[in-house]
Amino acid sequence: MRFSSLILIVIFVLFAIIGAVAIYFMTADKPDQRTITNFEECVSAGNKVESGLNKICRTDSGDIFMEKIKNLESARDLIKIDSPISNESIAGPLLINGSARGNWFFEASFPVELTDGNKKILARGIAQAKTDWMTTNFVEFHVVLPFSAPLEKNGFIILRKDNPSGLPENDDAVFLPINFGGDGEMMSVLVYFGNSNINRSGGDCASVSPVKRQIAKTTQTARRALENLFLGPNIDEQGNGYFTSLNPGINIQNLTIEKGIARVDLDEQLQYQVAGSCRVSAIRSQIEETLMQFPTVQTVIISINGRTEDILQP
Repeated sequence: MRFSSLILIVIFVLFAIIGAVAIYFMTADKPDQRTITNFEECVSAGNKVESGLNKICRTDSGDIFMEKIKNLESARDLIKIDSPISNESIAGPLLINGSARGNWFFEASFPVELTDGNKKILARGIAQAKTDWMTTNFVEFHVVLPFSAPLEKNGFIILRKDNPSGLPENDDAVFLPINFGGDGEMMSVLVYFGNSNINRSGGDCASVSPVKRQIAKTTQTARRALENLFLGPNIDEQGNGYFTSLNPGINIQNLTIEKGIARVDLDEQLQYQVAGSCRVSAIRSQIEETLMQFPTVQTVIISINGRTEDILQP
């Protein structure tokens, strides 16, 4: 009798041990989903992240956590966009100019995305600092995003803080709502480039030829024409002999048109490492002809940081 009781006790203990071991192995490798309360914790736990306007993190149990992105207007102490403005109608290629605190960059750059209203990414690019980024002050940047307009009317520009650490607590992003130009909202402007097929000998340094560009309808037509000029000829245009004498990355600091005079103030990139009277003549011709296509412009005055003397010298 005593032997039978001992056997029962041993069997009970063995079952208890086996049950405890089974429970341990069933739960040891699974994260406690109850401890995940936000996007950052979900990412840190190694769960899958899906891209879009707001990145989404999904746990194994199906819980979803969404990345929080601030509206640009609420983050003006960190980053600003000068062009385009909020809810402006845009068309490709999109030129974005602005400024951000130096700690928004890493190695003088940060990623930028363009999405449609359904959060589908249409274009990605890298914004480049125009000056030294090793500061906590604002640093100017620019980026060009080539894209084809979607069917949706609305979309977003997303500017993401560069985060080389990969740690979610160091992530940050802001968005700017925009509109895509649609039927009846587009207009044509001309931009002027040199053309090796037309000016075969190269003897006429000021020879430039027009190329038609489609832009979203805007009251800033002359500015948009210049921005498209500074993008340079596209691949198809280059194949047809078009070229530019302008440096890449020129920034328009101010443009006014009054009493037939267009005054355009540009940054130092305009004349960076520019030499030779022929190239100077070509640069002036490209800018002047692009602005003088508009009937309100008879004369063009070009300046750099407000200075008109000693610029674009051969």
